[in-house]
Amino acid sequence: MSNPTAAILVIGNEILSGRTRDANAHYLAGELTAKGIDLKELRVVSDDTAAIVAAVNALRASHDHLFTSGGIGPTHDDITADAVAGAFGLPLGVREDARDILARHYARMGTDLNEARLRMARVPEGAVLIDNPISAAPGFSLGNVHVMAGVPNIFQAMVASLLPRLTGGEPLLSQTLRIERGEGAIAKPLADLAREFGDLSFGSYPFVQNGAYGTNIVVRGTDPTRIDAAMARLTVIAAQ
Repeated sequence: MSNPTAAILVIGNEILSGRTRDANAHYLAGELTAKGIDLKELRVVSDDTAAIVAAVNALRASHDHLFTSGGIGPTHDDITADAVAGAFGLPLGVREDARDILARHYARMGTDLNEARLRMARVPEGAVLIDNPISAAPGFSLGNVHVMAGVPNIFQAMVASLLPRLTGGEPLLSQTLRIERGEGAIAKPLADLAREFGDLSFGSYPFVQNGAYGTNIVVRGTDPTRIDAAMARLTVIAAQ
């Protein structure tokens, strides 16, 4: 059986404007690879309800899992929960278990659970909460959509809470060979090798260092024996 597939939807004007560099997609990609969930698509949208709804509906229909990052905080532009509820056609409201989590957290902090903070307890009907051990405000899963915070350390903590619930497949393994020649010199034998090992993927990543051209070849797959065999052949090609 093939591995489950996934998409990542990163939400936020700050990403598209260049003000903030996204780290969450990179982190999640590594975690999914280890879990045996194949990441197939990454999309970034602005803080626009219609854009988020359209992206959520498209991606949840075409992949086994959709992970979102950003837009579930206490401010007016945190509209991800509203948009996901709208995508599913479900009501959104303050849920008592989420409220209780926030109330206990802010009581420990000596801070009021004001109206703005209470926005983070709004959850679509039927959703399952995702634990947030950093700042308490939970994410949630609704069907195959998993909604998480945009702050990287909170996002990572939510991923750690969520992934044990999900069923993965075979982890994707990889090996890399550095070749001190440009891509053009090895393109033909590399293509032949890729055809021979059709169950593996071969990536070619060129670099220039001290004026010399080189290439890193990455071989990926789920069978370590096959990867070893391909790497042995690749080493011979590199030496020719």
